[in-house]
Formats: sequence, C-alpha cells, structure tokens
Amino acid sequence: MDAATSARPRIAIIGSGFSGLCVAIQLQKAGFRSFTIFEKADRVGGTWRDNSYPGAACDSPSFAYCFSFEQKTDWSRKWAQQAEILGYLEHCARKHGLLSQIRFGCEIESARFDAERAVWRLRTRAGEESEAEILVSGTGQLNRPYTPEIPGLGDFEGAAFHSARWDHGCELAGKDVAVIGNAASAIQFIPEIAPRVRNLFVYQRSANWMVPKLDRPFTDRERARFARWPWLARLYRSWIWLGFEIRWPVFRGNAFMSRQSQKLASEHMRNSVLDPELQKALVPDYPIGGKRILISDDYYPALQRQNVHVVSDPIERITRDSVVTRDGRARRADVLILATGFETTAFLAPMRIEGAGGQSLDETWKQGAEAYRGISVAGFPNLFLMYGPNTNLGHNSIIFMLECQTTYIVDCLRQMRERGIAAIDVRRAAMQDFNAKLQRELAATVWSRTDHSWYKTKAGRITNNWSGSTLRYWWETRRADLRAYDSVPASSRGT
Repeated sequence: MDAATSARPRIAIIGSGFSGLCVAIQLQKAGFRSFTIFEKADRVGGTWRDNSYPGAACDSPSFAYCFSFEQKTDWSRKWAQQAEILGYLEHCARKHGLLSQIRFGCEIESARFDAERAVWRLRTRAGEESEAEILVSGTGQLNRPYTPEIPGLGDFEGAAFHSARWDHGCELAGKDVAVIGNAASAIQFIPEIAPRVRNLFVYQRSANWMVPKLDRPFTDRERARFARWPWLARLYRSWIWLGFEIRWPVFRGNAFMSRQSQKLASEHMRNSVLDPELQKALVPDYPIGGKRILISDDYYPALQRQNVHVVSDPIERITRDSVVTRDGRARRADVLILATGFETTAFLAPMRIEGAGGQSLDETWKQGAEAYRGISVAGFPNLFLMYGPNTNLGHNSIIFMLECQTTYIVDCLRQMRERGIAAIDVRRAAMQDFNAKLQRELAATVWSRTDHSWYKTKAGRITNNWSGSTLRYWWETRRADLRAYDSVPASSRGT
C-alpha cells in the first residue's frame, strides 16, 4: 500500500478507553494509518481512569476482560482491580504505538457531516476545528455520572462527590458518611471505607440480587503456567466465556435457570447476613436479572458492622448537614457520596452530532436511541458507534462485544476502500427492521418485567441491552453487508 492510499480515509476516534484503543489497534493491522484519537483527559483509560474509588474492580473475570489479540497472562487476581486494568490499557497504547496519535486534553464538542464533501467537521471545546472522512465514537455508555434531583442537595455544606469522581483528598476517618445508592460501585467501596468511618448510612432505593465472587489471587505457579503456555490462557478465557454464555436463558426468563440462580443468590445473602430484619431489607422486589446481577464476597459482611446502617426509607430531602427520609428522620452526615450510576440512555451526550440533513442525533433519538447492529445510524453517514445502543450485556464480558463491533467497522472501511466508496449511510428501513425485531425480543426478556433500571429510558424503552446471546452477535457482525447501506462513490465526492 502506498503512502497516498494509507493517508485516506482520515479517521477520528473519540475516546481512549477499551473501545477507542480496540478500534485503533485493529485499524493499524488492516493498513489504516491515518487516524487520530481525541481524548478529553490527560491519559488513556476511559472508565478505568475515571473510576478510582476504593475497591474499584471489574465484574468480569480478569482473563475475559482484556483483548483476545492482546491476552494478558499475568493477572494478579481472578477479578482484576482498577489500577491493574488501567495499567493494561496503558500497556496496549504503548505497545501498539498509539500515544503519538492521541490528542490529550482535547474534548470534542460537536461534529457535523458535510454532505457535499463527505467529511465530518469536528470542533473541540477549545474552538479548534478538524476534519475526517470517518468518525468513530468510543465514548461508551458509562461515562457521564448521574446526579439525582434531590431537594436540598445543593444546600449540603459537607464534602460531596460522585463515586465516579472520587475525592481522594477527602478524609473519611471518624466521619459520618452517607452513601446514596447501593449498586455496582457502592458494593465495592463500602467494604473499603466502612472500617474507617464513624457511621456509614447506606441509602438504598431497592435491593440487588447478588452472587458470590469467590475472588482470590492467582498463585505464582498458575501465573507461570499461563506465561509458559499462552494457549492455556486462551483456553481458560474460552471456558470463562462459555460459563457465562450458558446463563443467557436466565435473562430470557427460563423458569428453571431463573429459580436456580435466584436460589444461589438468596442462599448467599442468608448465609452471609444473620439479622432477620436486615435480610428483609436485602430481598429484591424484581425477578433476578431484571437489573445488573452484582458480584461480591465482602459487601454483606460490611453491612453487618455496628457502624453501618442500611436505610430503605426513601430520601425526602437533604439539609446542610443531614439526610432526611420520608419517615421524618434526619441522619447526620459529614460526607455525602453519590453512588447513583450514570446517564446511560443519552448516548454521545453532551456532544452535538449533526448528520447529512442537519438533524442532530439528539432529535433523531428523542424517542430512545437506536442503531443498526448498535453501530450505524440512518442519516449519519460514516459514523460508527462502539458500545452503542442495545449492545450492553447482562451475562458476559463487554470486551467480546467491542471486538465484534471493531471487526464490523474495520470490514466496512475495508470494503469501502476496495470499492472506491466515499461514504455509506445505513438505510432507514434496514435500521427500523433490525430494531423492530430487537424490541420484540427484548419484550420477552426479564428486563421488560422490571420497572426501573439503567437499561431503560424513562418511557420504558430498553435502549442499552442486546436481545440475544453474544454468539449470535458475533455471527451477525462477523462481516459487514453493505447492501444494508446507501453509498456515495469516491468519484462523486466534492473537493
């Protein structure tokens, strides 16, 4: 391939987390060299850079939470912690020579497709402008912390922060701490901070289904074996994938598997928690799988400490120094920690993305985000989404899905290069047919029978989760079928 060929198309990648790095590495391998990664922070890592709260760790096993083409064999634990995952991502960026192609401290504010020239015109928050023929969003679903609208929240005079923006300068020792939320992040940092604080009040809106994690360090012998025989690491990775994949029927509402999973979670809770009153507070009111199934060995023991108090009564308001619940009781707080998750259904926000007709993505998605295979959106040529609408999982590692999406995107670009195509735009009918089928399938899942979750919009549309197995998603994305797209030949592109 000559220099002129490899210089086109210009590709803009937004974000340097797992998604952005995965795409960049595979683009290089396919001979696409003209790409730039725009990163708003000062280092790579995405969610694993931002979430540095005490105890932060992955809820997928370590060997399944890395790229298959860059298998790490020396994980320290069965379930990797934040620092080790971040180190892995930094290793990937260095090894594959990506650091020179990342613009750090560069946040994309808007992107507009110039249909006449078939290019995306990008503008940063600092006012800088650039162009690219291809735009890939690697911002994911879990990057914008959600702050609930609680009366008086702004009046609180103590330290207050979101768990995804942990204030490491805030001393918690001997303080009365209020944690609002009890899901994936909270169950990890609560056991870490509970021994240090004076009182810890955990305000839970609803209980969670939780299964044991069974975490432990890998032994030196195990690590030596994986290093000596990389095929063993790949086999172990496949075994993990299969073990999680066979649990998919739980989310489809299979009665037998749901009962077995619920029995496992219930026994884990009752064997860990001895107080009958606390047990009652920890029984979920929705079917297992309806919300994220949590994994922990130390959360339940932490709740039984004398200084830890689970509060199930709804929060009514917050004062300058306390949290007031509906029963009228005010519990004093020196520190307020919001473990309230992320704004998950407003994909790509706060960026303004304008397609070929000038319509914004926000307007297009006002009834709920949707995309063809979670990757392409009609009216937005040459825009590709990583971890886009309806590609989240409840039962397996998201890295598998990211690699599938990367394969699809790179194949789109390869076919465009081979056929002399300047732009492709998924046909609206193809996108609508895909999503109509997807929503019919989702209606039969356990998620549709759960009132509130981060998988849904306020109107109840499931916009985040994939409706099938990961094996099926791999099959549907293993090769791009450009017959689902309208295309613009390179020869007709304006200059």
